[in-house]
Amino acid sequence: MTPEPAYLLHKRAYRETSALVEFLTLHHGRVRAVARGVQRPGSRLRGVLQPFSPLHVTWSGKGDLKRMNLMESRGSSTMLVGEGLLCGLYANELLTRLLPVELPVGDVFAFYGATLEALPRPDARAGALRRLELALLEALDAEPRFCGPEGEALDPQSRYVYDAGSRGFVPGQPGIDGRTLKLLASSDWRSPGLAGPAKGVMRAALATLLGTRPLRSRELMQQLAERRRAE
Repeated sequence: MTPEPAYLLHKRAYRETSALVEFLTLHHGRVRAVARGVQRPGSRLRGVLQPFSPLHVTWSGKGDLKRMNLMESRGSSTMLVGEGLLCGLYANELLTRLLPVELPVGDVFAFYGATLEALPRPDARAGALRRLELALLEALDAEPRFCGPEGEALDPQSRYVYDAGSRGFVPGQPGIDGRTLKLLASSDWRSPGLAGPAKGVMRAALATLLGTRPLRSRELMQQLAERRRAE
């Protein structure tokens, strides 16, 4: 096969010298595979197979678990530390948890690359993550509908809460005002005051897909925030 642009989402040791890996690829979405020999001391691939690094990969096999044939770098890794690193881990964990195997998600791949470029900049992180979350929800046909349960328009002066059943919004408190929801519907998330509401809407929409098992990266973010408040 032609080498496929990819990013490593997850890796764990397998047997003595191999690893089980999961990639986000341009044309085939999430791909799970065995990477043989990458854990061997002195292996060239140990340095290549890193998160947040653009790769070219090929694989073979017909089942859900492939065998990696080629892994090579196609550029420099994004250097992430602190909160930026935790945001990157969150993006990887979210895609690993929710993307079905081999569902083509070209838009998700594009927004993931844009997210990695944004994460080193604190002022750009939130917007980039929200756009990635929305692209993921759209790929899963689970994006919020910025209207009432039956498609009715929202009143700019009323307050609404997310309704998981209809993926729309119903009147409720404390809620988000209809004007703000209409701004979010147009993806105008750069407007002042929209970061919090956008995060709340995306978290509510994702919660129905994630179930009760918490995201480890989100727990780490909360721990970091608590340490900062204590300092």
